Amino acid sequence: MVRPINFRMNEQTAVNNYFQEDPHLKNAEINKKAQEEFDQFVKVLREHGVNVITISDTLERDTPDSIFPNNWVSFHESGTVCVYPMFAENRRKERREDVFELLEEHGFVINNVMDYTSAEDEEIYLEGTGSILKDRTNQKAYCALSERAHEELFIEFCEDFDCFPVIFHANQSVDGKRLPIYHTNVMMAMAETFVVICLSTIDDKNERKNVVEHIKKDGREIMDITEEQMCHFAGNMLQVIGANDQRYMVMSTQAFNSLTDAQIKAIEKHCPILHSPLDTIETCGGGSARCMMAEVFLPKA
Repeated sequence: MVRPINFRMNEQTAVNNYFQEDPHLKNAEINKKAQEEFDQFVKVLREHGVNVITISDTLERDTPDSIFPNNWVSFHESGTVCVYPMFAENRRKERREDVFELLEEHGFVINNVMDYTSAEDEEIYLEGTGSILKDRTNQKAYCALSERAHEELFIEFCEDFDCFPVIFHANQSVDGKRLPIYHTNVMMAMAETFVVICLSTIDDKNERKNVVEHIKKDGREIMDITEEQMCHFAGNMLQVIGANDQRYMVMSTQAFNSLTDAQIKAIEKHCPILHSPLDTIETCGGGSARCMMAEVFLPKA
């Protein structure tokens, strides 16, 4: 997780991230609030035994979205690190090798780096686990295509990692129009035994049926959320492992409060819920709890 040092609303991402809103606060105040939310979130995770490795952003880079590292990097069981092409030019400055050095200091093994960033020269993008939901158990990967998730590069990723691609389009209503959702992980979250998903965003019935069939075939329970709940970041969750191998479903307090009692009970049948307030980060950044965590699957030395 990357602690922000210059967090603010990123004008370069706002062009196709319809979750972002201008809070009408000074940037220094926005950043201060984001740091407080970040610190509290990390505290909640660590109190439950989740191993959290943090690194601070730096002022020199001027990277307002550095708090969302999962879009530029992912870490895999094989010891491979993937580095991804980013839509917004100022987000490309978030990529930093000292993150890899920090992980190695913590005993993780990096065998090789798979670098897809040259695709930026052709204006082709694939923004990490924001774009890709990888089902590691069944070797599948789900992707909602958008300006930040191009089909040809997603298929290349699936070939490189021997995954079956499940491709679809997901849209949200913006000023009376149906427009692409910028990242898959705001409308879908995959846990070991269940999936939280906003099925109504998949307008094409055949695509929706295909996604549902893949999830059911693999034995996961489907928990459908509404588009309104998705706009409260109820799709932006991540399952993590805490003390004693306990699984937790992590989300923001806004996301938690948007869920019905029945939905909360449905999730808690599988694992407890952890939540923390991330209002400033969500408003300005257009991302939530899941976007803030780049999970590490690298082997240990």
